[in-house]
Amino acid sequence: MRRTAGIVALVALSTAVAAPAQAGGKPGDGVPQEVTATVETPALFDDEAGGDADADDPAIWVNRADKARSRVIGTAKNGGLRVYDLAGREVQSILPPEGGRFNNVDLVTGFGAGRRDYAVVTDRGLDKLRIFRIEASGRLTDVTAADVPLLFSRDQAEVEEQATGYGLATYGRYAVVSRRHSTTLGIFRLEERKNAVSYRVTDKLDLPKQFRLSTGATWTPCLEPGEDPQIEGMVVDADAGVLYAAQEDVALWKIRLDRDRFVGVPRIVERVAEFGAPGTYDPEAEECELGEPAAEAGRIAADVEGATIYATGKRDGFLIVSSQGDSKFYVYDRRTNRPVSSFQVVDGARTDGVQHSDGAAATSVPLPGYPKGLLVLHDGENTPDGGRVSTDFKYVDVRSLGLR
Repeated sequence: MRRTAGIVALVALSTAVAAPAQAGGKPGDGVPQEVTATVETPALFDDEAGGDADADDPAIWVNRADKARSRVIGTAKNGGLRVYDLAGREVQSILPPEGGRFNNVDLVTGFGAGRRDYAVVTDRGLDKLRIFRIEASGRLTDVTAADVPLLFSRDQAEVEEQATGYGLATYGRYAVVSRRHSTTLGIFRLEERKNAVSYRVTDKLDLPKQFRLSTGATWTPCLEPGEDPQIEGMVVDADAGVLYAAQEDVALWKIRLDRDRFVGVPRIVERVAEFGAPGTYDPEAEECELGEPAAEAGRIAADVEGATIYATGKRDGFLIVSSQGDSKFYVYDRRTNRPVSSFQVVDGARTDGVQHSDGAAATSVPLPGYPKGLLVLHDGENTPDGGRVSTDFKYVDVRSLGLR
């Protein structure tokens, strides 16, 4: 079943879940807190000097039997997957299949008859999900069924156009997947077989492409011709039955879930700072020249990206979201979605800071060295070799964020 939120959102867009902080001293405003990372993973390079790996999105697997052997699993796009220990050391590298390009990763725990844990990955190159069983040792084994269907494309010719599976968030036995260069979201049910895992679609939803401003005007985000405002960063609050979806050039959305369906009307938690700004696309610069934003614009500098939940109880805790355009992170109350604080990860004695972050993952489970939990962030501009740009993942001790 396919649903569209476009018409409703065009009319009701001014109604937000929580009043986003604007200039003028509302909660969460002010100078962001500066924190430093405790650990960084080895640099990944995607350039002519010999690299073909680009870090993007992390997930944290907690080894319930031996927390010291917990793992951080990160996508490296053409480089596949990287698996790291709590010291940031690479312990496993997995290449994608031919033509594959791994974009986002999330976890399914205690699934199936064997109550196993799995890492689920969007293969943007092939428009499929890939599923990896996580062994007790923390090692990953590919158990994707040979006949898994395409996520969104009708055939291989459409796959080649690369409007394929992109963002990802899991809950229970389900995965919410976004489509690149599109406003489409799909829910896919994982299905365990004897020695493999497959999936099937259960629902689809289209977020809006155009938006009614408070002035009465209609605004369309400025993008490259042929592209719609896509979604990538996502997280599911399974206890609340809510999906948070980051539509990169528009806003952070809150969408209700009922098992395998989208329900109700999507609402906005906070808009991007560029919301409502008229724009003209410059094909030579491959950028948009923007005018003044609308009065209802928020704080998040486009793109709004990685989203994760730091839980302090069944319904309590915090939602953390990446403001990629200015390398900040905004924190919201998990229950009310009201702004709480903001922070930046800056250069420290042992690690550099975090710039233009994509993916984020948090856990409140106490781990060795992280008694209040761990936050892992993608760093889009890691420069360990005197200017040769690379990417990696940074580990942040949650205690440094001052969340209560």
